[in-house]
Amino acid sequence: MTDRRQALTPDALLMVDTIARNGSFAAAARELGKVPSALTYSVRQLEEALDVLLFDRSSRQAQLTAAGTELLHEGRRLLQEMDAVANRVRRVASGWEAELAISVDDVLSMPTMFELVEAFCSVPVDERQGPATRLRLRSEVLAGTWEALASGQVDLAIGVAALFANPGGIEMAPLGTIDFVYCVAPHHPLASAATPLADSALVHHRAVAVADTAQRLSPITVNLLPGQDVLTVPSMRAKLEALLRGLGSGYLPEPLARPHLEVGHLVARETVRQLPRAELHYAWRAERGHAGLGKALQWWLAQLASPTTRRALIERQAGRLG
Repeated sequence: MTDRRQALTPDALLMVDTIARNGSFAAAARELGKVPSALTYSVRQLEEALDVLLFDRSSRQAQLTAAGTELLHEGRRLLQEMDAVANRVRRVASGWEAELAISVDDVLSMPTMFELVEAFCSVPVDERQGPATRLRLRSEVLAGTWEALASGQVDLAIGVAALFANPGGIEMAPLGTIDFVYCVAPHHPLASAATPLADSALVHHRAVAVADTAQRLSPITVNLLPGQDVLTVPSMRAKLEALLRGLGSGYLPEPLARPHLEVGHLVARETVRQLPRAELHYAWRAERGHAGLGKALQWWLAQLASPTTRRALIERQAGRLG
């Protein structure tokens, strides 16, 4: 048991992770600054200590065995926990987090997000009285925005729907409401069809949908009909591009669609089904209450408390307020 504990060092876990990511021992050795033979020897030492085979030697690729896959998953979790402990220690000492991770729903204004990032990075050093906080932004869709927070991958989620069970330790506040409009290109067959459009008419035309980024939660499917052809795209901006090209039809956030509707590049169509409306919130991890929050997270929550900021995140899509 002692040998196994001594073998499972952070460096060993990082080694397995690097090999798995690169897909070969040679590429992993280059990234780690080692010669391939030294890396191979280290892997064999780890396998002997654990008494398992981590990589399948019969393949030309660095293929993990079932045991290796389990070690990879658990090792990544342990490395994240070690980083979290180190970050908490630094935060206790300075009040400022070493890193702040934020998930932003794809439906929100990225220009506004980067203006907030710019303002955060401009906080004077003398006000920080501690180390600079590294920001990590990730764009998510639908349930993926909440999942990133609930699973502990981020500290703050902006643009979540109040649809999910709170696992505890998460606070939530209203962000605002986004209305959606059903859009097609002027040359799309539905642009000249009689309205309101019933589901029986929509089902014969391809829908464009944005893929939910949730990995563990059940993905949310919105306004798709059984048997309908679907083009799935990775982002709301990609959906807009597909609609402009007449590749399908679908709902867009009204602020995003507005400038294209005004110049006639898109046509709004009335539907029988009620137009969707998204009630969005922002949520953050607060296991120890507000007093236990890091100063970086407190800064972001102070910005989100502003009605002007919240409105800009929802309304300001094409670089302007509606």
